[in-house]
Amino acid sequence: MDIVRLGIIGLGNMGSGHIDNYLHGYLKNIAVTAICDIDPQRLKAAGERLGEGVKMYATSEELIRSGEVDAILIATPHYFHPTIAVDGFRNGLHVMSEKPAGVYTKAVREMNKAAKESGKVFGVMFNQRTNPAYQKLKKMLDSGVLGNMTRATWLITDWYRTQYYYNSGGWRATWAGEGGGVLLNQCPHQIDLMQWICGVPKRVFAKAEYGKYHDIEVEDEVTAFYEYENGATGLFVTTTGEYPGTNRFEVSGDLGKVVIEGGKFLYYKNNMSVKEFTYSSSGGFSTPGCTVDEIKFDNGGEQHIGILNNFADCILNGTPLLAPGEEGIRGLTVSNAMHLSSWTDSWVDIPLDEEKYYALLKEKIASSRYVKPETVSTEVADLSGTYGT
Repeated sequence: MDIVRLGIIGLGNMGSGHIDNYLHGYLKNIAVTAICDIDPQRLKAAGERLGEGVKMYATSEELIRSGEVDAILIATPHYFHPTIAVDGFRNGLHVMSEKPAGVYTKAVREMNKAAKESGKVFGVMFNQRTNPAYQKLKKMLDSGVLGNMTRATWLITDWYRTQYYYNSGGWRATWAGEGGGVLLNQCPHQIDLMQWICGVPKRVFAKAEYGKYHDIEVEDEVTAFYEYENGATGLFVTTTGEYPGTNRFEVSGDLGKVVIEGGKFLYYKNNMSVKEFTYSSSGGFSTPGCTVDEIKFDNGGEQHIGILNNFADCILNGTPLLAPGEEGIRGLTVSNAMHLSSWTDSWVDIPLDEEKYYALLKEKIASSRYVKPETVSTEVADLSGTYGT
């Protein structure tokens, strides 16, 4: 095989964006040979753009069993990600899923199990991992350049959305349709990057506001506190109701800190260890001192294009994945812990109580304003919920 035949399932904003990249010739060693969407008009329009030869299907089951593809890209609403992925793996296909990996870890754990049993390539669309600034920060922490991490803070409040945005789809911003708000829709990238770079915290305490700024039933503001195994602390703040917003990621260590904000990467290098200076200095108000360097990057990385090309390269040549699908459960665990903490007003240890989270989520689904179609299931590994049925 010298090219990956790709089927795209779901032709909304993200699915259409991937088609754009394909038609512009940005995707190497990939041929889009099949597409699927439950909306006939959307399916027809995408088919016309792709031209003669592309196969069109009304259901994910038909596409997966068509024999026309080697891999699928899942770009559907969140609840469908695990069920479609499991179906793909069981039918011998490689799988790339849009973020998040799913709505709740119990389902994603089943997806990971199916991926392992299949032996197929499994990727998740964490395209921000291609950003050289975040890659640089990860290398600095991993190599010990910053010393022992003491604090990580991400203030990500530039996700402002209008009520019109939330009204654009009946499933949007509902427990039954989307499974969450800003944590599941806008912030999976930042939550993933924070755990990818700093590690998964050992416990979380979160204060979430549900429908504070909009007429929605899910969260549109969250403030979460992290505790790490090494004693470091973390803070994650996000909202879709604030303007102008801020996007500032700051990581401090015993030997310095890094601040990423506004396209700038600032590295503060301490002249000596803070801990060492604290106990060796003879001055009450003296400091270790530091130098400040701005590290410049030419671009923000290849983003979605880079992740898909890496996915194809892994299938064809065994190149390691930048965003392995099995890692999607890590960030989702943190966001599930934030939800659970806000629902119970208590600290939540990680690994979290998945059964407790799932039980409380089902209560919210039952009272959701969105009435899901009878064929759509949120049960673990229930393939009757695959997209298009």
